[in-house]
Amino acid sequence: MKLLKRYLSQEIIASIMLVMVALLAMFSFFDLIQELENIGKGTYGIEKVLLFVLLSIPGHVYEVVPVAVLVGTMYALGQFSRHSELIILRVSGIPISSIALSLLRVGLIFAVITFVVGELVAPYSEKTAQRLRVQATDSVVAQDFRSGLWVKDGNSFVNVEDILPDAGLLNVHIYEFDPEFRLRTISNAKSGRFEDKGWQLKDVTQTHFDQNRVETSFYPEAKWQSLISPELLNVLLVVPEKMSAWNLYFFIRHLSANKQKTSRHEIALWSKMVYPTACLVMVVLALPFGFLQQRSGGASAKIFAGIMLGITYQVLNRVFVHLGLLNDWSALFSAVMPTLLFLIAGLFMLFMVERR
Repeated sequence: MKLLKRYLSQEIIASIMLVMVALLAMFSFFDLIQELENIGKGTYGIEKVLLFVLLSIPGHVYEVVPVAVLVGTMYALGQFSRHSELIILRVSGIPISSIALSLLRVGLIFAVITFVVGELVAPYSEKTAQRLRVQATDSVVAQDFRSGLWVKDGNSFVNVEDILPDAGLLNVHIYEFDPEFRLRTISNAKSGRFEDKGWQLKDVTQTHFDQNRVETSFYPEAKWQSLISPELLNVLLVVPEKMSAWNLYFFIRHLSANKQKTSRHEIALWSKMVYPTACLVMVVLALPFGFLQQRSGGASAKIFAGIMLGITYQVLNRVFVHLGLLNDWSALFSAVMPTLLFLIAGLFMLFMVERR
């Protein structure tokens, strides 16, 4: 039995890796085509384009692993079925549940890979890739707002028009309010840099509002103590779905402390925690296809069906995120529901195959 489990695992892992390499090659090719139009901007040459594409691969690995597990497992089981190996296993008295447990070990391996890549490798590599491109094309990083980046810091609202790749700030506007939310001070600085656990602002114009008068002062340099750090700014410049779980947790605490809405980030955090388990669910979902398609459909049909199911899973994830935000659903419910639906579908098909 141990030899049989090893044989099944090796064949399925080989199929999954083959599918994963094919998907990564496709996504990397698309990245390369997209980046070619930026060649010639600043110092952004072909060497840096290739480096950018290389640094983007871990992010694609995180995205495609569940799909690769589904397609690879379906293909491998299809090959077993084609050579009547699954029939022999059933006739030998080995139940589907025992085969499923053997395959779940393979799913667990790829679940761990997904978690490690998503938490430790992909966030760092994607940030490095974006910084490489920004520095090479002589551009700046900014939020989608026309006025730049906005952050609430205690009783102050901070607007940064531009953020440089090294976390330097350009055109900083700080609006300070009293506990009754009456505007007290407006500070405008041309630039800022994080030094010695604080921000060093340059060319600062500060306007004070009292009850009976307004005073304006100018300072060549000024120290600004704030909860905002370069690490926090780096988090803000990345969409929640691409953050690590640790950064999401840290940022949710910051938003909660400032009494801001955290729904999107909470859903993203739970999704990050649930997403690796999709590898296990995909194994369960793929197993019935090995028995249901013994006499029909070739390898291409199984690969196509696997890709369509993988796309459906990714679409459902996005749909439930948006529905959760619109309807103010529980973050856990919005993140878990697509994976749970696929698990129920897989278990139901396994039950029907077992009844046959």
